[in-house]
Parts: sequence; structure tokens; C-alpha cells
Amino acid sequence: MPAPTSSGPADRRPASVIRDPSLRPSGQLKIEWVADHMPVLKAVAAEAQRTLGPAPLGGIRIAACLHLEAKSAKLLLTLRDLGAEVFACGSNPLSTQDDVVAALAAEPGITIFAWHAATPAEYQSFVRMAAASGPSIVVDDGADLITMLHTEFPNLTSAIVGGSEETTTGVIRLRAMEKDGTLAFPVLAVNDTPMKRIFDNKYGTGQSVWDGILRTTNLAVAGRTVVVAGYGFCGKGVAMRAAGLGARVVVTEVDAVAANEALMDGFTVLPMAEAAPIGDIFITVTGCCRVIRAEHMQVMKDGALLANAGHFNVEVDLGDLAAQCAPGDGPRRVRPNVDEYLTADGRKLYLLAEGRLVNLAAGDGHPSEVMDLSFALQALAVLHVAGGNLTGMGGRVLSVPDELDRRVAQLRLASTGTAIDVLTPEQRDYLLKWRV
Repeated sequence: MPAPTSSGPADRRPASVIRDPSLRPSGQLKIEWVADHMPVLKAVAAEAQRTLGPAPLGGIRIAACLHLEAKSAKLLLTLRDLGAEVFACGSNPLSTQDDVVAALAAEPGITIFAWHAATPAEYQSFVRMAAASGPSIVVDDGADLITMLHTEFPNLTSAIVGGSEETTTGVIRLRAMEKDGTLAFPVLAVNDTPMKRIFDNKYGTGQSVWDGILRTTNLAVAGRTVVVAGYGFCGKGVAMRAAGLGARVVVTEVDAVAANEALMDGFTVLPMAEAAPIGDIFITVTGCCRVIRAEHMQVMKDGALLANAGHFNVEVDLGDLAAQCAPGDGPRRVRPNVDEYLTADGRKLYLLAEGRLVNLAAGDGHPSEVMDLSFALQALAVLHVAGGNLTGMGGRVLSVPDELDRRVAQLRLASTGTAIDVLTPEQRDYLLKWRV
């Protein structure tokens, strides 16, 4: 491991652990670029300082586990500017951008434990360092940090007043913890708000997944058959953009309601066993494991591309994929983020980004304007927790108050110069009556 870099000899904070501090200028430019396209987060911070004082998060220690790229860097800087002491690790080994974390590590009040392409052991050690910082508020993406706190640092959980969770997979894990009574503090499910779920999951994933695939493969999508596994909000976005690029779209699902919606949206719905032989590009976005398995790989076309957009690299079974190769053979890296698996019967299957989040591991993630909304919600969630609003809630997964979600929607419209109608007193009164 490279030697840790320190914030400075007079700083008592633990040293940041990053790969290359010399990359700082490039990271600063990236952060400056996204900051110019994140007006809602900026407005949330300004409003908080105007109404709550210059440092509404003063004295609060935040531990965050996020995809450490430029947009999340802007969120961390915003929380720091609001007075918080920030410790952060990456939420995926391949999504960390070394130049961005170099820029963050040089900032006062921020400590970073992350580098790109961390080994599993390194990744766990970074999460452990963030957990050991002793936070009072946790911001998580996938629930790895919250899990680490409960399994290895249970003595620190009593000091945590609450947290927020960014993604579907994390909310699922936290609800499982709540159900079995192990969740030690309340967590706001930011993922489940309309302004996050609709815009981040659908429009953000829809664009960024195809950005990652296209820049990685340099291949055409038009005329090909794209198989999208999962038709939640993320899957809807991926399928919609695939159709826009000229692909024939097949959806696989386990939920009858979602499958019916895919049909009504004009897509073919098939079981994966029937989709496997006809697909050219496969994208998993289910949040579940072993969605594409050996029996599917064995009937795929020569040249099929396999990509995952779910949080963990378990949706394409990597063990089953390796087993398709002839004895003694392994994958061959043919392009950056493209591994070729030569099967025993002579077909080539291509795995993108090692089966990890293709939009972040092989791209820059969601557009800045989309993450502006999600991270504005995260900032509001942190301020809500810091204000004592979750006191006495216990170990529960909670909805973000609707007024916070609507505030982000209003600020987004204002940032674009868009005006909407307002109910008249007569209309408000009409909506409150049951007699017409």
C-alpha cells in the first residue's frame, strides 16, 4: 500500500489514505466542473446557512461511504462548508477516482480512505477506517459502512443519531436489519423519495449506463437485441435509452406488475432462459444475485456483452462465467474494462467492468444535474438528522419527509427558470371537501 498522506503536521485528524496526491489539480478541475452544474445543492447550502446560521453542522462528525467521484466530492465539500468534520471511503472498489480523492484529501476538514481498484482486503480496510472515525451521522451508499459499524464497531453505534442511505440495495439491506432487530439507529431512505427514485434511478441510470457501455466498447447499439434484467426505476431508464438508441429491447422480471408495465411500454418480456440465446447485450439491474448463471451463458451468442448496473458484482455469476472457459484458460483483457472469456466450445463472452457498476466503474456515473438532486436531498437529510428530528426513533428505516423532497423539486424548477401554477384558495378548499 502507498504511504498515507497527511492533512498536515498540525492536524490531529488521522491521515488520509490515497494513492497519488500529485493528481490533485486534475481532481480540482473535475469538482469545479460539476459544481457549476449543481445549483440545487448550492441553494440548499445557502438556505441552511441563511436560516440556521453559518455552520449548522458545526461539531458534527460525518462518516460517508460513497462512489468517490466529482459529484459526491461536491456533496462532501458542502457538508464540510456547513461545519461538519467529514471522513469518507469509497462504496465500490472501481468507482473511486484517484484524482478526485487527491483533491479532497488536500481540503481541511476532510479525511479520505480510498483508491481506485482496491483489493477486497483494501476496500474493507478503508470502510473500517471510516467507521472507526466515530461518527454521529452516517451517509451510506449500499450500507457497507453501516454494516461495518454494526459488526466491528457496535460500541460506536450508540453515539450515532441517524443516517441516510442513497441506493436501493442499501435500503434493502437496512430493512433486513430493521426486521431482525439489529439496526441500532434510524436511517432515512433517501433512495425512496420521488425526486431521487425518478430522476437518479431512471434518468440518471438510463444515461450513465449507456455512456459507460459505449465509451468502453465503441460498438453500435442500433439493430441489436438488448436484454435488461429488472424493470424497476433503474431498469426502466436503461430500457428506455436502449430503445432510443435503436435497439430491440427484451425485459426479464420476477415481478408480475413490473412485467406488465414493461409490456405496456412496448418491450418484449421473456424469462432469462429464453432471452439468453437471442440477446446481444445483457444489462442486469435487479439488486439480486446470480441473475445470469451458467445455464444462460451456455446458450449465449458468440460475442455477447455482459454488463451490470446493480450495486454489487453478484448479478452476473463470475464463478459460472470463469467455468465456461476451457480448463486452464482465464479471461483476457482486450480493452480497458473489457474481459474476454473464451468458452470451451469456442464462443467469446465479454464482461464489462469486472461485473461491477458499469456506469461508475467504466464511466463517470450519473450526469451532474441528476446527482445535484440526489445530493441536495442527502444534504437536507443530514440537516434533518442533525436537527434532532430522529431522536427516539430507534433502529428504523424511515421515509424522508415529503416537504424536503418537494423543496428539492421547487429549487430545481427555480434553477431552470421554470414556473408552475399555484392552487387558488377556492381550489384548495375544493380538494378538502368530500361533498361536491
